[in-house]
Amino acid sequence: MSKKYLITSALPYANGALHLGHLAGAYLPADIYVRYLRLLGKDVVWVCGSDEHGAAITLRAKKEGISPQEIIDKYHFLNKDTFEKLGISFDYYHRTSAQLHHETAQEFFLKLHEKGGQFEERTSEQYYDEEFNQFLADRYIIGTCPKCGYEEAYGDQCENCGSDLSPTELINPRSTLSGKTPILRQTTHWYFKLDQHEAWLREWIENGKMDGNEHHNPKEWKNHVTGQCLSWLDGGLNARAITRDLDWGIPVPVEGGEGKVLYVWFDAPIGYISSTRQWAKENGKDWEAYWKGDDTQLIHFIGKDNIVFHCIIFPAMLKAYGDYVLPKNVPANQFLNFEGQKFSKSRGWGIEQHEYLESFKDFPNKEDALRYALIRNMPENRDADFKWDEFVDFHDKELADNLGNFVNRVIVLTNKYYEGVVPETTQPLAEGLAEAISIAEKITSEIEHFSFRPAAQALMELSSWGNTYLQEVSPWKLFKAEPDSPVIKECMFNCLQIVGLLSLLSAPFIPFTAPKLRKLLNLDELQNGDLQKALDAIKSGQALVSSGHKIGAPELLFAKVIDRKDDSRLQIINAQKEKLEAVLAGEKKAEREPIKPTIEFDDFTKIDLRTGTITAAEKVPKAKKLLKLTVDLGNEERTVVSGIAEFYKPEDLPGQTVVLVANLAPRKLRGVESQGMILMAENEEGKLTFVGTKEGWGNGFVVR
Repeated sequence: MSKKYLITSALPYANGALHLGHLAGAYLPADIYVRYLRLLGKDVVWVCGSDEHGAAITLRAKKEGISPQEIIDKYHFLNKDTFEKLGISFDYYHRTSAQLHHETAQEFFLKLHEKGGQFEERTSEQYYDEEFNQFLADRYIIGTCPKCGYEEAYGDQCENCGSDLSPTELINPRSTLSGKTPILRQTTHWYFKLDQHEAWLREWIENGKMDGNEHHNPKEWKNHVTGQCLSWLDGGLNARAITRDLDWGIPVPVEGGEGKVLYVWFDAPIGYISSTRQWAKENGKDWEAYWKGDDTQLIHFIGKDNIVFHCIIFPAMLKAYGDYVLPKNVPANQFLNFEGQKFSKSRGWGIEQHEYLESFKDFPNKEDALRYALIRNMPENRDADFKWDEFVDFHDKELADNLGNFVNRVIVLTNKYYEGVVPETTQPLAEGLAEAISIAEKITSEIEHFSFRPAAQALMELSSWGNTYLQEVSPWKLFKAEPDSPVIKECMFNCLQIVGLLSLLSAPFIPFTAPKLRKLLNLDELQNGDLQKALDAIKSGQALVSSGHKIGAPELLFAKVIDRKDDSRLQIINAQKEKLEAVLAGEKKAEREPIKPTIEFDDFTKIDLRTGTITAAEKVPKAKKLLKLTVDLGNEERTVVSGIAEFYKPEDLPGQTVVLVANLAPRKLRGVESQGMILMAENEEGKLTFVGTKEGWGNGFVVR
């Protein structure tokens, strides 16, 4: 019976674009592993998809005044498209809003419900917003953290100190919808009895045994994965709510479930199953063979923030259901930081995947340049840090100077000495390439142990060995005295075999470059199973690139960033550095101008903000900085004096949309009565810009 591999990557939340840390955490390592398995000819299926339910999506939709469906559609297709462009080769990328997923999750819930003993119903008090007439999900509640005093802690977690919280622990809680203090109201929910799975989970995680039988080798799991799981178990497991009061999600399919949905932590991992079902449906396969077969290895690729869900909660769900396989390994990565700090979209610190592709659109091999830099700095066992200077070093010193230079020299010399025809040699192949074969085996071993960073280093070691070998023989020196020397032929023959190995072994890491290597060698495109065949062949003394074979013409693989003749690629890198410098400069300015003292919500509601349009503008006599503006508020016009003359010419302002503080007491400036104040934003250089509205919104509308 042939072994099957079912690979999953954490479902990205369809609430925003993904940054480079996400790519390095759960998707790039899985792609390397899956591409490797395919090259070995293994039966492998890799599934993923968008996680499209949960309170955060509804909260964003309410803030933006659009539907949750619009939010998830936007980010599902953006992330899916970006993954494809970066060579992330899922077999299927599904979404949890799909009908098949709803059916799968509801069926899973019903099976556990009907079995009995897995759920319990509890009635408890939860926060309720009277103004919006709804129960509040944890992320809809903000208050002061009882552990660190942070005043903007969420109802489920304090993002300042990282503590897990419950909404009722918050001091001075308030609703993010209305801004008011919520009340406690009774509601009933179903809870999954996670605590009753504690004993077997400990045996499974700590000793790798399931029902007394060997399931996996616990020593092959990463220490931080096992450590986090045991820490949770040592703290004792508790029953977890499996449903919640929300109008966005998968309806609870039993009596009493009206107005309730499945909690996203329960619904999302079932997305792996529904994604596999959809793949099987479209490809005429049996999905159960990959989830319920004794010959299946299930492997989850995730970040460390998802360890507990994939090593404790989801396995407990699968075991409670019955028949499903449990994960053989969960090689979770740690976090990737960016230039010494955490990725932060609100600060503008970092770069998202789609932004990288756009900013680097004129950068040759941009996909593999990024993939390789992330692999070389992959946070496999500890947090790592992405730096643009290291990106340049990895590209220029390793991809260009090492790999690219070696391949180019071999192709150029073969074309020069033998008109591109692989020479004959009498030297046994395996004898001349023994060390190269050993390095190739090291690469495969590292991949199989989920050590992708060392595997990429070993790939460069193979190329470096080829460079050293070529330099030691120096065929260009021998050719002058003896063009037909057998030593030259042997050297070029062996070097072409190394390029052949590189064309195979590089494919999991830099899949956009590997086909170029095949083209340079004039070899067929890679097919499933080719790597296994090649390794077997070269170990038995068979050539990967046979004597008499005609190779292709030379072609530059990697154009260096640091290039005296062409600084276009360096300019792209410098633009990224300048963006970060601007962020830091802005924050330094903000430090000089700290946030003003906290006000109450009622204080804010006293301010009347209205949309308007400037209809006329003129300079205020004898005032260098002041302009007199006429602002249309829909049902009236206001005269406003504004200190923006340094930044705007009067003739450019008519038609400019603005936001006006409409109930500010009038004030005379240079003899002109100003009947309000226009909102402006100031950047780090002190330049003022309008805080305007979208065209077509009209005048006089209230800004809340």
